[in-house]
Amino acid sequence: MNTVVLGSGAWGTALALLLCRAGHRVTLWNRDPEKAGKMERRRTNPRLPGASLPRELRITASLDPLAEAELTVFAVPSYAVRETAGLVRSALRPGALLVSAAKGVEPDTCLRMTQVIRSELGDAFPVTALSGPSHAEEVALCMPTGCVAAGEPEDAIRVQQAFSTGDFRVYTSTDPTGVELCGAVKNVIALGCGVADGLGYGDNSRALLITRAVREAGELVLRAGGSAWTCAGLAGVGDLIVTCTSRHSRNRKAGLLLGQGLKVRDAMDQVGAVVEGYYAADSVRTLSERLGVSMPICACVYDMLYKDFPPGGCMERLMGRSPRSEF
Repeated sequence: MNTVVLGSGAWGTALALLLCRAGHRVTLWNRDPEKAGKMERRRTNPRLPGASLPRELRITASLDPLAEAELTVFAVPSYAVRETAGLVRSALRPGALLVSAAKGVEPDTCLRMTQVIRSELGDAFPVTALSGPSHAEEVALCMPTGCVAAGEPEDAIRVQQAFSTGDFRVYTSTDPTGVELCGAVKNVIALGCGVADGLGYGDNSRALLITRAVREAGELVLRAGGSAWTCAGLAGVGDLIVTCTSRHSRNRKAGLLLGQGLKVRDAMDQVGAVVEGYYAADSVRTLSERLGVSMPICACVYDMLYKDFPPGGCMERLMGRSPRSEF
């Protein structure tokens, strides 16, 4: 199958390598000709140490390959999805299967990424979300990984078939609402867990935050029309565990630096890559307010990032809330 991956960051490159292993003809796109040319010559991505790019993987800044692509993957940061969709609109092959591999909610509109793509491209293209606990560093090195393809049943099955390999197992779901909202919320919670780690808290605190985050995400998903069961799966609990505990997690690292005393902008700069949870904290807050959902952990993270609330006061604020039942 002719495929194009839009976005040559760590995640886009890892997906391109995966699709090559699955036997597809793959083009990796970067809108910057200089960066694309450098990757094409060196056959490496500095964000994926230890992973070499096979010769059969084409790397380009041209949109021409989209005209023949039966499958196009959006692997750009969430804030760039709308712009990228508009950029490629006229270049896409009619009826091409589109996959959103970006995790987030658009500010102001509160649209999920598949909705953003549809709002730019209309209903002429089937769009499916791909999400789950899948650090690019491990996918690139062929470590066993599981994800979820969420969309219309026949489209999800096509994505499942396209991405499945001996080291990458894809399950299907008909709940893109739940899958995509879990993907946004987990980045916010990972920032909070990083802060807790930076403050010197231990495993109990991390487990508390992760478990209550499942509850917060579940209420948001239900109010948005999705299934709470999705929060118990790979896109929910699975992705929370990975993002909140891993050394690969940019969001956890940013939170760790905040907990250790760095200012927000300094922490983001030191991470050196996009911290999706920073953007998600704002959009998740807006969505939760519109839907009337209480999300105290996400609210604390938002206040830290945007209102200079001291990291040291977050756990105190959460622990001091009025007693309530667990469910």
